[in-house]
Amino acid sequence: MDKDFRNKETSDLTDKLVSINRVAKVVKGGRRFGFAALVVVGDAKGRVGFGTGKAREVPEAIKKATDQAKNKLVRIPLKEGRTIHHDIKGQHGASKVILRTAPPGTGIIAGGPMRAVFETLGVQDVVSKSIGSSSPYNMVRATFNGLKNIQSPRSIAARRGLRVSSIFGKKKEQDKDSNKETEKADLSNNIKKSNKNEQK
Repeated sequence: MDKDFRNKETSDLTDKLVSINRVAKVVKGGRRFGFAALVVVGDAKGRVGFGTGKAREVPEAIKKATDQAKNKLVRIPLKEGRTIHHDIKGQHGASKVILRTAPPGTGIIAGGPMRAVFETLGVQDVVSKSIGSSSPYNMVRATFNGLKNIQSPRSIAARRGLRVSSIFGKKKEQDKDSNKETEKADLSNNIKKSNKNEQK
């Protein structure tokens, strides 16, 4: 039963090869070539993971990387199942990424390694920017660093012991208060100006 469940779970996953790198080791008889692969795996419903693998042949390296990615899947909360909940920054080594939430119809605005992560995660609308190192390994890790720090309103409400509606309600009330204050300030400024004009 467990095997059937695992097979069904793995069949829903899609994988994308982000990068493949050929490395050479110099030995007495000449050079020995190997391959390093970076793979991103996800179910396009909020779960994603990445893995790396090294082997003498390309297919074996990809298989190792895919297996590692499947074992390192993480769940990321998505807003309406299409974008991230809020803007966030991620960093790994010399790579920095900025991820921004986007309205419907925006699409995935991202570079190669980041695009692979978003497509396998199931994000449809996002704007991202990469700063610093463009190494695929660092960019993927920086993207994951940012995604792991995303918090949904539900998780914040649970932590504070509040309802989700009350969190958004407070924000609206604060906006109303700030609008009232700005209106009062504008009225007082207009009155002052009119008084000055009358004095003149």
